[in-house]
Amino acid sequence: MPHVTIKHFPATLSPDQAAALSDALTAAVTGAFGCPDTVVSIALQPVPAEAWDEQVYQPEIAGHESLLKQPQY
Repeated sequence: MPHVTIKHFPATLSPDQAAALSDALTAAVTGAFGCPDTVVSIALQPVPAEAWDEQVYQPEIAGHESLLKQPQY
């Protein structure tokens, strides 16, 4: 606990980009939840653009008022 999954269009991150993303997310999560960085896990889950609406937007975003940040599309 906690676990973060980022769903995104397919993209390749360099090792430096992946490390920077991991560091930034870990800092945000540990700061918000007051937990040690050793309990944070992060996953990247690429989703093809043509599948985004069916696999991500409709089931996880549309109509979900509990999102911390709403997309503007």
